[in-house]
Amino acid sequence: MRTHTAAAIRVQYLGSRAAQAGLPFGRNRSRLLAILGFAACLFASAPSLAQTYLGTAQPFAVLGASAVTCSVASAVTGDLGISPNGAASITGYPVPPCTVTGTIHAADGVALTAQNDLVTAYNALGIQPCTADLTGQDLGTVGVLTPGVYCFNTSAQLTGALILDAQGDPNAPFIFKIGSTLTTASAATVSVINGGSACGVSWQVGSSATLGTTTNFLGNIVALTSITTNTGANITGRALARNGAVTLAGAANNACGAFAGTGLLGGGALAALEHIPTLSQWAMVLLAAILAIAGIAVMRRQTR
Repeated sequence: MRTHTAAAIRVQYLGSRAAQAGLPFGRNRSRLLAILGFAACLFASAPSLAQTYLGTAQPFAVLGASAVTCSVASAVTGDLGISPNGAASITGYPVPPCTVTGTIHAADGVALTAQNDLVTAYNALGIQPCTADLTGQDLGTVGVLTPGVYCFNTSAQLTGALILDAQGDPNAPFIFKIGSTLTTASAATVSVINGGSACGVSWQVGSSATLGTTTNFLGNIVALTSITTNTGANITGRALARNGAVTLAGAANNACGAFAGTGLLGGGALAALEHIPTLSQWAMVLLAAILAIAGIAVMRRQTR
């Protein structure tokens, strides 16, 4: 949405500059209309800033670098990918009980681009300023957390239940920045209450993540090295490993189609722009088409 606002501001700016300079519209209208049409086309086709920070890694429920392995029964809902290693490093999938509801990308352009975007995503999480430092505390004992960025200088442990309160915001972001490992005990749980989404929860893990048996986990695990789930451990979200392997013994469900947030905390001018009325994408496309047609028509008349 902020992209479309920027387009409108730029169109107004071009017009005001032309007026201030005293340019005769009749003599310059073809050039001005062509410029405006081209600019509108660019801004209408640009991706909205309301997209998740994951970029092209967004459709993946599982993305690994060195290997992707189904160690017991594992159902992946969403795409499964690996890069730079190829199909020979995928074990178990897509043969039952190791199933994939989505597309498998093995060392192709899609997986490579997604891995590149995963690096960007990891770094985007890393620069988020901390709301609170939870180093040394068990996530199962910190109480109910509200949207924010929670940091651990070293490892993080979850024993029991972690509850995240979205406070009525369906796109509420919760970010956990963990310096080294993330480990959950058996039967640990993460849940979001009051209107939030698992897709707004992100875990930046400085080395590897290991989920204990029958853990019910929520969010996007963005790990520098590897991700391992033990028997019956389920992830509602994504398991994305930059440099190592993803090994699953439970489900990974990328149920994020309806999530419209960035997954990052906004602020300042960017947050303010989200509340400014803007043209819809289709309105921008229509405006671009009208301006382009008008510009072509004027240029044709002048060449006759």
